[in-house]
Amino acid sequence: MRIRWPRRVSGQVLAVQLTLTAGVMVLATGLFLAPLSSEIDDQAMHKALSIAQATAADPGLAHDLLTTEPSARGPVQQAAERIRRATGALYVVVLDRRGVRWSHTNTGRIGEHVSTDPEAALSGQEVMQIDVGTLGRSARAKVPLRTADGKIVGAVSVGIGYGSVHDQLLATLPRLLLYAGMALAVGVLAAIGVSRSLHRRTHGVAFADISALLDEREAMLHGIREGVVAFDREGRIRLINDEARRLLGVGADAAGHPLEEALPPGRTTEVLAGRADGADLLTVSGGRVLVANRMPTKDGGAVATLRDRTELELLGRELDSTRGLLDALRAQGHEHANRLHTLLGLLELGLHQRAAEFISGLTDTHRASAEQISERVRDPLLSALLVGKAAIVAERGVSLRVSPQSLLSERVVDPRDLVTVLGNLIDNALDAVASQPRPDPFIEVELRAEGTTAVLRVSDNGPGVPPEMREQIFAEGWSTKQDVPVPSPRGRGIGLALVRRLAERYGGMARVTARAGGGAVFTVILPEALDLDGTPAPDAAPGPDPGPDPAPADDIRAANVPIQQLTAAGESR
Repeated sequence: MRIRWPRRVSGQVLAVQLTLTAGVMVLATGLFLAPLSSEIDDQAMHKALSIAQATAADPGLAHDLLTTEPSARGPVQQAAERIRRATGALYVVVLDRRGVRWSHTNTGRIGEHVSTDPEAALSGQEVMQIDVGTLGRSARAKVPLRTADGKIVGAVSVGIGYGSVHDQLLATLPRLLLYAGMALAVGVLAAIGVSRSLHRRTHGVAFADISALLDEREAMLHGIREGVVAFDREGRIRLINDEARRLLGVGADAAGHPLEEALPPGRTTEVLAGRADGADLLTVSGGRVLVANRMPTKDGGAVATLRDRTELELLGRELDSTRGLLDALRAQGHEHANRLHTLLGLLELGLHQRAAEFISGLTDTHRASAEQISERVRDPLLSALLVGKAAIVAERGVSLRVSPQSLLSERVVDPRDLVTVLGNLIDNALDAVASQPRPDPFIEVELRAEGTTAVLRVSDNGPGVPPEMREQIFAEGWSTKQDVPVPSPRGRGIGLALVRRLAERYGGMARVTARAGGGAVFTVILPEALDLDGTPAPDAAPGPDPGPDPAPADDIRAANVPIQQLTAAGESR
């Protein structure tokens, strides 16, 4: 019957460990028994030698050998038998120089020649050996028998029965096998324990399946469009896939290093390290909006996933722009309806000249406002943004103004970045102004060029930002769209963080200060955001630098351009 090899890892490990344990115990027992048998033989031969030496040391034995005849009742036989019975030897044989026995266990062999060669002992040597004689296999020793003056007159041969040697070996075996069995049982229990532990850890998966799972995991981790970062219990990065390296901007050598060494301090590091609680936490890394989740593992580590939400944020902002355009169109519809009703009333009343003056005044005002904006903000995307935001702001009862110091005549390198910065600042200011009712709420926008540096400034007469919050509002997850900035669980608090990250990417800065008369002033400086090859607008000259804080609302109100009317002006142009 063919023995089937187990497929599970735990079964294979158990079989291997049992085989190894049994093999080691058999080998150890065999290696122990081999020298044990030899050692017991050696002990028996030394015992025989000691008895023979003690017998030969008796001076009366040599005298009796020289003065008597060999017989069953002679003094030599009686002395030898006394020694044999006292020591438990198999035999004690005394022989003369001719090799004739003077004593023997079997008295009938007294007077006969010995069966083994006594020459070595008769020549003065001591001999130890395992040999077969007339009494069977025995451990024997032969020593010369000397007189008092040292003359060799014979020899003494003593034998220890091999049966007693074998009995000693057999008596030792049960204990040896008991110890071997106990060691084998301990090894089997240990093997079973290891096997069960592996079974729990591997969930009964076979080696081939583990290899396939590892290959599939590598392919999945490096193929998905979601960042995965695994940490050990000490907070070191254990695994990071290609997408996570791209999103976090770290190198391939980040694995094995602590998170704090791979990433700079900030919200991203706090979220990945588990020091920020919650699910679907938003963070900004390298100008990208990321959604992070962190799941602890049983070994004390954790696995964090990162999703790139930048495209979704851009789509959301485009949707907001579309909604803003719809709101602007709706507002224009209401405005045009009111004006048409007015015009219809003038015509029905027969006031034709007054109707013509009404239409002419509206057209001239809209055209003048549009021309002023186009002269000061030459980039079409930024101008369009201001027009769209104006309608949204007007719907909420707030006026949007362009500072007379505004002049952006150079060519913008990447208008989308400036649109992101300006749009976020206007939205932030609108929510701050609209959160607390006040007389004549307004937002002022200033765009200036200083060489290749673009300076964007958005001020409002809202509640302002407390000094202790002026750095926190630029952190991911903080929002000024409430009375007090708090961590936002619903994905708010990204706009200002994007503004600062964009400014830092350009090598510039973003800050907030207090406005004279109340409110806040957000200033963003973007070096190298403009191209010097841009052509300045004709008859456009920059106004004086107002400094970090704009003038109070009462001083600038007359000079500001009410761009809520620009949407209608765009239709007439």
